[in-house]
Amino acid sequence: MKSDKPSQECANRVMDTIPLVMRFIRADMRENSATSLSVPQLRSLAFLKRNPGASLSDLAEHLGVTCATASTTTERLVQRNFVQRTDHPQERRKVVLSLTDEGKQHLEETQAQTRTHITDLLDGLTAKEIAQIEKGLTLLKNVFERSEVKKAP
Repeated sequence: MKSDKPSQECANRVMDTIPLVMRFIRADMRENSATSLSVPQLRSLAFLKRNPGASLSDLAEHLGVTCATASTTTERLVQRNFVQRTDHPQERRKVVLSLTDEGKQHLEETQAQTRTHITDLLDGLTAKEIAQIEKGLTLLKNVFERSEVKKAP
């Protein structure tokens, strides 16, 4: 798909590359999960690490599932002592979710193993190639962080 606009060509590469990278990360984290957590469960732990005190509906939105499905996922994580579910202090019908110490530790160990595998993949590159990737990732992160700020209420 050729385009006259450099930004369009870059967008095409982002759309081709990011899913490939995410498939690798998800598969590797699933493989490294000592307790055989599902990808949605691992994604839930990562979301709750970034968003402590999130609601069940926040988690459902992040996962792209219904609140009932998010509730089932959360219940399995609560049973494994990875997530703590408490009632919201002001809203009786709202649930607040947070990682337990055990949940944090499991996520951190799983992520560390995946980082090691990514490091192994990058070891075959030159220092210049790694610097180019780092620069590109920094630019991409900045672009998408700005877009999130614009969407925030």
